[in-house]
Amino acid sequence: MKSAQFFTALLACLVVLAISTPASAEIVLYDKEGATFGVDGSFNTFYVHSDSDNEIADTDRTQSRVKMGFLPNWIGFNFSKQVGDLKLGGRSSFWVTINDSDDLNGGTHGITDTGIDVRQFYATVGSDWGQVLLGKDFGLFSRSNIFLDEILLGYGNVSDTFGLIDGANVSFGNIGTGYIYPMPAAQITYRSPDLAGFKLAIGLVDPSRTTTGPNAEEDMPRFEGELTYNYKLANGNITAWAGFLHQQSESDTEDIDSTGISYGIKARIAGLGLHASGFSAEGVGLLLGPGVDTVLGIPLTEAGDELDSNGYLLQASYIIGNARVVGSYGKNELEFELVDELENETVTGALFYAVNDNFNLVAEYNINEISSGGAEEETKTIALGAIVNF
Repeated sequence: MKSAQFFTALLACLVVLAISTPASAEIVLYDKEGATFGVDGSFNTFYVHSDSDNEIADTDRTQSRVKMGFLPNWIGFNFSKQVGDLKLGGRSSFWVTINDSDDLNGGTHGITDTGIDVRQFYATVGSDWGQVLLGKDFGLFSRSNIFLDEILLGYGNVSDTFGLIDGANVSFGNIGTGYIYPMPAAQITYRSPDLAGFKLAIGLVDPSRTTTGPNAEEDMPRFEGELTYNYKLANGNITAWAGFLHQQSESDTEDIDSTGISYGIKARIAGLGLHASGFSAEGVGLLLGPGVDTVLGIPLTEAGDELDSNGYLLQASYIIGNARVVGSYGKNELEFELVDELENETVTGALFYAVNDNFNLVAEYNINEISSGGAEEETKTIALGAIVNF
């Protein structure tokens, strides 16, 4: 792997990336004759101090920033209407970065040139037989891995290697150190009704271009799915899941099959929470999945064979009054035959304090280590933040 070209591409492309969550709270603005309209949103800001010792780029520096956390600042609009036996609905969510005060990376993102991104824009049609989603939403592969992450409201990993420390870029939570991001995409997805705690989601997803040769094509959509199981306890609950991804991209010079499975279990009993999840894939990448990792310069193949990637995330948390203490460890690997593996791992300790249902405070310490080609970068980060939801 040509490290200089690889990381230059990452630095150039990772200007704005974050994740938005489905509505967790909602203000209903209209509810009449079977039709409803509501709005929800979230605002967060962190003071961040990062210390990077980077053998890969031969740099050693500290940086202080005021930025948003792993979650963006976002606003969402929700619609529903009962029409006969069908319940029609929809959601549109938009997030806004506040990481636009300064750009030290030489990119095109200018001062106060705020980016607005649409992560969800879909309609739903549902009845007793389940629900069909039509539009743009997060993928199903690794979906529960990330939405059930204990530090979803925190800050997470950053590094100079992936261009995430300075002002215009974002934090990655546990993206690349535990799971692959379920990139939002156009899709047609069926979700089953609850059957004894089981729910199945199967989607036809707009495929990603992973080949770079002439006459590149995808003659089939990408297939993704996830089976979840929820079991309620007297003093808690257990959630387990398994997902998959499969797609093919072809050209005159190469064919790439991208396949993967994601899985996990999360339990909360009284104040104790435990999370264990992971994935195993071929031709999928390390960070953001097939297609996007290709654009970023992360190889999906080596000598004509799809590269294996895998990762896992282990977490424990405990709730004491309004406080939640979290310990987290995650790691991703991209396996090569001819060069050293690309490894990315993160250790996180975090304290979340709920002032009330709509206002949370966060204190987090994170150590991220990346190794590539025999060189390493270690980044230590302290993040102090506040989150307001409605």
